[in-house]
Amino acid sequence: MLTCIQIDPNICHGKPVIRGTRVLVSIILGALSGGDVIETLLEDYPNITREDVEAALEFASRLSDYQESAYEAVA
Repeated sequence: MLTCIQIDPNICHGKPVIRGTRVLVSIILGALSGGDVIETLLEDYPNITREDVEAALEFASRLSDYQESAYEAVA
């Protein structure tokens, strides 16, 4: 599913976007956290799919699963 997310320094300054668009993952996450539902996002951004929104959520979930390593604790 994460194949829907693209990070390319030549697109939106390297910020994560939905592949083939300039729709930032952060825009999707911000809209959802602000109370928008997926259907509203799909209406507002007709060039993305439900799978794209779910990929943005999975991307955020993986980023938030941070674990401090022993090296980082010492540094």
